[in-house]
Amino acid sequence: MLGILVHGDNHFIVRGPFPGAGAARALARHWSVIQIGAATPPPLNQWRISSREFRENLEWAVIVPGDGEISPAVAVLLDELSARGIAIHRF
Repeated sequence: MLGILVHGDNHFIVRGPFPGAGAARALARHWSVIQIGAATPPPLNQWRISSREFRENLEWAVIVPGDGEISPAVAVLLDELSARGIAIHRF
C-alpha cells in the first residue's frame, strides 16, 4: 500500500499499510529528526519512505500535528485524495 503522512509543514510518501494513530506519531517522530546511522525501531519496519511514486496510487492519508502549516502543494494533494474518496485521518 502507498500513502502520505503529513507532519506539520513536512510530508512523507510512505510504502506500507495504513498506520494507526500511535504508529503514525512514531513514524513522524522517527523520520522528522535526522539520525545518521540509526536503525529503524522494529515496530516501524513495515513502513518506508518512497521517493518516486504517482499520486494516483496513494491509498491512505494521515495528518499528525507538527510545527508549521501544511504547504499549499500538499493541501492540494489532500484535496485531490479526498475528492477520490480517500479519507484524510487526523491524529
